[in-house]
Amino acid sequence: MSEARNPAVIAASQRQIERLSKLGWYHSIELPDGTVIPGHQSLEQQRKRLSQFPLPQDLRGKKVLDIGAWDGWFSFEMERRGAQVLAVDAAKNTRLLEARSILGSKIDYHIADICRLTWRDVGTFDIVLFLGVLYHVKHPILALENVCGMTGDFACIESFVSDPDPAALPVMEYYETTELRGQLDNWVGPNAACLLAFTRTAGFARVDFESALGERAHVTGYRHWLPEQLASQAPEIVCIDNANTHDHRFSGSADDYVTFYFAPFTGEIYPRIGAFGTKPIHVTPTQATVKLPPGLARGWHEARLNNGAPVRIGVDNPVAEPAKINEQFRLTRVADGKSFEDLRIRVGDGSCISAWAPGLPAGTRTAELRLRLDGTDLPAIWHDSATGQINAVLPSGLEPGPAVLTLFLNGEESAPVQIELQR
Repeated sequence: MSEARNPAVIAASQRQIERLSKLGWYHSIELPDGTVIPGHQSLEQQRKRLSQFPLPQDLRGKKVLDIGAWDGWFSFEMERRGAQVLAVDAAKNTRLLEARSILGSKIDYHIADICRLTWRDVGTFDIVLFLGVLYHVKHPILALENVCGMTGDFACIESFVSDPDPAALPVMEYYETTELRGQLDNWVGPNAACLLAFTRTAGFARVDFESALGERAHVTGYRHWLPEQLASQAPEIVCIDNANTHDHRFSGSADDYVTFYFAPFTGEIYPRIGAFGTKPIHVTPTQATVKLPPGLARGWHEARLNNGAPVRIGVDNPVAEPAKINEQFRLTRVADGKSFEDLRIRVGDGSCISAWAPGLPAGTRTAELRLRLDGTDLPAIWHDSATGQINAVLPSGLEPGPAVLTLFLNGEESAPVQIELQR
């Protein structure tokens, strides 16, 4: 008699199911022998929720984060599809631990509050599941920003919504006590339009409304632009600065916004900083303001528009590390771009800088040249091949003090020149 048909094994399995069922499961869990621990949600309901998102059946080689894992069915399903999974919840759930043991699962389990958990704590994941959690947090945009920072490719976001119409005016209800379902941990009720707006505001480049099932809306947030979007014509960047301070300081732990200034342009703008796309919140024919993407590590990152030439910016003030020094690029003179006073550059509104590098290769284009001020790129806006003069615009909010200027071209950099920034 096979073990599966052994009456003693069947009776023991049934006793286990009965014991587990008394624990009050929310998720139904299918065991290795095909029996099911019945939960508040059936396997069919759970599969239907998951099917609203563009999740591949084969997740081998992928890392998945399941935030608000609860009894763990979604975590176990991601593992079944081949993913390496981290399950996170705000409180320890013994049912998940018991199910993990019975299933022989290798998912990791972490207890943390999503409003305090960031990519610095657990890293980034190809896919993040954020299902049925948002309306349980008091700080929904902060939570979504943390979700975005931990997402490498896309996040699956499901939430209770007060109105499933994605085309409505974005509004959100607030529940001070037990107004929603009599539960103290239900804090907010965005409508579907507000959920989409929240997800865009959190830093995702693209946001797709997938569906609404009753009072639940399903949204996918992507960190990257589509290839056909990036292939469109790009404007020439004139300057980049912090939208609030108008200097070159950016922090991954602050709510920083970045303004791209560019030559007059009427096409679509698809900004990228580092590995991630970021959606503009304001666009004019000469500038676009975007959120600094969550999840950027300390260091230097390329910022670009569409597939245009990159401009380097620093996050969390890294020490500038020069590229390969090329003596041919030697700066023979550096001056204020208006007064032409040598080595003393005025900062403030309309400030600019001029530098001379007469040894540049023939055929060098203006768009290829960068003046690097303390490691941050100032794109050349004008270049005279006869004299080697290069002009660039300075952010208006730079602080006075000593600075270092170099010239960057095709992966090589000139020897540094010490200058003084003055009011």
